Amino acid sequence: MARTKEFDPDAALESALELFWRRGYEATSMADLVEHLGIGRASLYATFGNKHDLYLKALDRYGETHQPLLVRELSQPGPALPAVRAVVRRFAAEAMDGTRRAHGCFVTNTATELAPHDPAAARRVEVSWEHLETLLHSALVRARAQGELPDGREPLALARMLLVLLQGVRVVGKASSDPARVRDAAEQALALLD
Repeated sequence: MARTKEFDPDAALESALELFWRRGYEATSMADLVEHLGIGRASLYATFGNKHDLYLKALDRYGETHQPLLVRELSQPGPALPAVRAVVRRFAAEAMDGTRRAHGCFVTNTATELAPHDPAAARRVEVSWEHLETLLHSALVRARAQGELPDGREPLALARMLLVLLQGVRVVGKASSDPARVRDAAEQALALLD
């Protein structure tokens, strides 16, 4: 007779995500995960695989939970440019928020810690960035079609600039104690949309 799991895999994955997000991949050991999740090592391996597999599953979960908000924000009917501005300002505000600042963005953290030498992590980062770029591009195309974006502004180039800005905002916000740096950069980028 097969044994039933004595824990909720979804709750365990959320808990692993929180720990990896807070500490990073390298600074989180299997012993840390066992203690934090309250799951035996054998159960952890049987359910999620090794530490790397669990990290990638946590990164996937992060995308599943955070991308729908961006879709809602950038795909709503009506004027598109205010939605783009709101997303940029939200990213900047989150980067300066004391409680969120220490964590940064899980995708951005992965990009700086693992992506340079981990193809599986790099693919997930790239997929996340492509998704954000596509959402921004679509919103900016709509803004141009609705007369919100001045002629001569290239929606794809602007979307890419905003993607790079938003990722930079996450890095600088995490490391800097000067909120004006992030706020001023975001506002200067938004001025390019006028």
